[in-house]
Amino acid sequence: MRFWDAGLYRLRGELLLSRPGDNQTEAETCLQDAISTARQQNAKSLELRSTTSLARLWHEQGKSGEARDMLAPVHGWFTEGHDTRDLAEAKALLDELSQ
Repeated sequence: MRFWDAGLYRLRGELLLSRPGDNQTEAETCLQDAISTARQQNAKSLELRSTTSLARLWHEQGKSGEARDMLAPVHGWFTEGHDTRDLAEAKALLDELSQ
């Protein structure tokens, strides 16, 4: 396993979602692989990015509760840096998921 694998899985998932057609299942698999890889590497920032991406997809699919339940604990690990882009995006999505 290489350091950049988690990021590559996430980018592939995001790319699939941006393309026309029904790529959601394949994109979801890529995002789940990104999360799993980031966890194995104990790469919290990469896990946050990947989890945010998957939570966004689930929200769009009407699975807001599951998305919130998955994203909230990952976001909660971070005790500082809440002004960074990744944490701000995750927080904004959590706020949206809580409505």
